[in-house]
Amino acid sequence: MDGSEQSLQAAALKAFMMTASTRSDRNLYDHLTWLLMKVMDERPQDAVDVIEDISLDVKRTLYEDQHSGLRDPPQSAAAELLAEQQRRLFTQPEEEDPEEELMEPHFPDVSEVGFYLEQAGVGLGRVELQRAFLALKQLVEAQALPHCRLWGKILGTESSYIVAEAEYREGEEEEEKSSEELAEEEEREAETQEVDPLPQPTYRPLPAVPKEDLGTGANKSVYYVCKEPGLPWAKLPPVSPAQITAARHMRKLFTGRLDSPVVSYPPFPGNEANYLRAQIARISAGTQVSPQGFFQAGKEEGDEEDEAARDSFEGISAAKMAESLSTWVHHVQHILQQGRCTWVNLAVKPGEESNEEGESEEKEEPDEPEPEVGPLLYTPLSEDAEMFNVPPWTSKVSSTLTSQHAVAVQRSNLWPGAYAYARGKTFENFYVGWGLKYAGRGFSPAVPPPPQKEYPSGPETTEALDPSLEEEQVLEEALEEQRAAQEEMEDLDDEDDEEDDD
Repeated sequence: MDGSEQSLQAAALKAFMMTASTRSDRNLYDHLTWLLMKVMDERPQDAVDVIEDISLDVKRTLYEDQHSGLRDPPQSAAAELLAEQQRRLFTQPEEEDPEEELMEPHFPDVSEVGFYLEQAGVGLGRVELQRAFLALKQLVEAQALPHCRLWGKILGTESSYIVAEAEYREGEEEEEKSSEELAEEEEREAETQEVDPLPQPTYRPLPAVPKEDLGTGANKSVYYVCKEPGLPWAKLPPVSPAQITAARHMRKLFTGRLDSPVVSYPPFPGNEANYLRAQIARISAGTQVSPQGFFQAGKEEGDEEDEAARDSFEGISAAKMAESLSTWVHHVQHILQQGRCTWVNLAVKPGEESNEEGESEEKEEPDEPEPEVGPLLYTPLSEDAEMFNVPPWTSKVSSTLTSQHAVAVQRSNLWPGAYAYARGKTFENFYVGWGLKYAGRGFSPAVPPPPQKEYPSGPETTEALDPSLEEEQVLEEALEEQRAAQEEMEDLDDEDDEEDDD
């Protein structure tokens, strides 16, 4: 066999080996090439004994490479992503010293609060509560908050809100303006930009109730929310009296999205973040209670005298606190019907204060409204009013067998989900619920008011049909007869006057 025949046979054999398979679309030539390259790279012992396994590995590698682009890689589940974010809560930064954190605690003890909440029969569970407090620690460190506590959890249809309550820091200003202030600024800009403005209506709405300053009244505390422990915290905006008033006349569940609009009647001035802040203010004003004598009336929280009074507070036994509502008091200001904790006189305009005293008194006396007065601070729970024949509070003791270690618990019936516990000098308030007030057996929404009339109906404003020619002639004749009769009466009166003069 000469060289030409051998080359032809080699070419035919190579062509045979390069024939692609109908199953895998691979050929023997490439497979043997990759197999020999793998053997030369790895140089396994007893290669002849494991050559079949190496061949299967080569085929498996080629098969995975072939099908890797046909299907997307499996996406991580929502639980896996949440666990990845929550793993950061359990990591300790290397720069911080753990001894310094123990010396300056900024939030309550996790184990103590969790234990008492379990005794009260309420809470988030040990696992979720531990994660919530770690998220609270993360918030305190990120925002440098002086004092912060876990307010509770408000449930939603899509996701829930974990709420943290912090003290207001001096110098902290409102970052975002409300929708009402933005609308007023747009109107002022439009009026200044218009060269020939349109005629403005003479109607002026009632003056809006001013918002309470930050750090006072309903805006005394600052609130942060997050959907799950480990997710970013969001700061809620301050609440306005209009939002509190609208929230009292509506009943709507939360969705779990702060930027979602609130579709209700009456219309709510804001989005869900504002609605959430209004409900938190209402719940805090109605359910934040403490043992009588723990806070001193007339002293601000945080003063040295107030702290000394707390240290001297001996506490009340759990049995006595569960027996009488007079041993519990409200330590958060009541929200008036005006939507504020302190009443403001809307009849007094800002410009009238600079006028003379006599003029201002004369203008205020006829329209002076009667000031609204609510319950005083530190009012006992025994003075709370019933609603729908339901007592406002339900008291109990965590254990009747071991009274020396029992915890007194108060459950609010007007705000289902609000609890308070006390044992000795320790007490805490916690809320877990839908953020809605008890409305009896059924809730009837407010009826829309009747449509207003544009103008009074009467013959002066009612449009009439044009008279015909015959009707006009009859009307003219009647008017002429009326004028003639009137002239005759005037002539007779003149003659009578002349006779009297004679």
